[in-house]
Amino acid sequence: MAGGAFAVTAGLGAGLGVWASSGGSPSGAARPASGASASAQASDVSPSPSPTRSYPMSRAPQTIPAVRSHTAARGPGWRPAHGERVVVSDASLADEGRLIAGELGLAYAGQRNDTRDGDLRLALGGAKGGGPESYRMTVSGGRVAISGPADAGVFYGTRTLKQEVHGGAAAPEGVVDDAPAKPRRGFSLDIARKPFSAGWIEDRVKELGDLKYNELGLHFSDDQSFRIQSDTHPEIVSKDHLSKAQVKQIVDLAASRHISVVPEIDSPGHLGAVLDAHPDLQLRNVRGAPVQGAIDISKPGSAAIVDDLLNEFAGVFPGAYWHLGGDEYQALAVRDPQASFPQLAAAARRAYGPGGTVADLTTGWLNGRAAVVTRHDRTPRAWNDGFYRDASVRPAPNIEVAYWTGKEIGARPPEDYLAAGRKVINYNDELLYYVLGQPQTFVYPTGRRIYQQWTPRVLRGTQAVPARYDSQILGGSFAVWCDHADAQTQDQVAAGIRMPLRATVQKLWDPGTPTMSWTDFQALAGRLG
Repeated sequence: MAGGAFAVTAGLGAGLGVWASSGGSPSGAARPASGASASAQASDVSPSPSPTRSYPMSRAPQTIPAVRSHTAARGPGWRPAHGERVVVSDASLADEGRLIAGELGLAYAGQRNDTRDGDLRLALGGAKGGGPESYRMTVSGGRVAISGPADAGVFYGTRTLKQEVHGGAAAPEGVVDDAPAKPRRGFSLDIARKPFSAGWIEDRVKELGDLKYNELGLHFSDDQSFRIQSDTHPEIVSKDHLSKAQVKQIVDLAASRHISVVPEIDSPGHLGAVLDAHPDLQLRNVRGAPVQGAIDISKPGSAAIVDDLLNEFAGVFPGAYWHLGGDEYQALAVRDPQASFPQLAAAARRAYGPGGTVADLTTGWLNGRAAVVTRHDRTPRAWNDGFYRDASVRPAPNIEVAYWTGKEIGARPPEDYLAAGRKVINYNDELLYYVLGQPQTFVYPTGRRIYQQWTPRVLRGTQAVPARYDSQILGGSFAVWCDHADAQTQDQVAAGIRMPLRATVQKLWDPGTPTMSWTDFQALAGRLG
């Protein structure tokens, strides 16, 4: 309703939200004069037609993340009411329709062409050029219409609507046009060092979905434990683990929220749980001393067992992405890898000629594991310290860089990876790492600091890389690492990451300077729950 007036009849009070404000109070409607009696107010909703009522221009929705465009209009807005319907234009939107109907207490009416007052209609379609996560939401004439080029965008529109009507508020009249700035918006969880219950993870999936995240990373193999049931190598699985049935339930729930679960089996380091069951594959230095967590990549059995796991779990995690790890291989953390690990040096020369190095062999290992997951139509990624400066063998071009640190031996700035044409995902360890127990120099990140100092271009410290690289930065991920597993309970972790998650997704959805102050953003998060 773009006009300056809207005629209100008695029927509105029965089934249609009547306030233009997106807050909980009826600030958008005419009010009785100060001191007006209850009977006078009651007469305003009598069965006889009421006088024409003028509405102020609507305000933009108050949501996290904030919508990127709202065209204001005059009108009463929309509230869900018992008996009103959710209808869809296409059967492929049934899941989105049923979910929002259940959340708002509406009736799911399925695929319908007719319209009624109070309807929420979900439809495929949209402006040309809109990405699959874009959507348009129109609140007008006592109805809501949400459309997008794909079901993901329609889903995000329902998340905006759900937040708008939270606590009895109304969706404001007008049109929202919205889309994320970055296609990857992730949360990574270390379940290898600390077991998190399936129920806790499912609660995070629901929270992430409502915030328009689209990735959940699960780091489930490390030196301490291997946390998911394995049928090919049951001997490596820790006592406290998730069954494949539990994982399937998590994956299915995530898919219903348009979240891809990204598995990580880190190698050739961080394999202690695997090596506990296969000590013959443990890397040993020239003196015969074992190297914690490191597998001997010169042995054929090493690639065989890791590839068994990659192939097995490709059937458990059907998403498009796979994290190969690749970080902190201790063979390359010594002064002279060739002298310290002569078996690796010999294997490198056999594979790459007289000049072959341990760095070449390790890069070849990464490429081999990338080839395995690529055959399953997965896009691989690896930590930035798995890309070695001095290796003559280059990492496969399809491996994305998960940039987390600038503190490793031979550290390179983010621009080195970007200048080489790599696609990068931002895991900035100084701002986005929640490390239990705060070891070394880590401190728990705050939502305020992320909100005020971080953007996807801030890959290291607080300095943004040049804008010319923006399109190569696919997005970012907030991460929980459980170095000291008992430092916090599950509930404490959930509380501690609550505001950082909200601040992170705000900057991934729109990297610009927020219009809302941190104090107001925090208050909004409190109202939305």
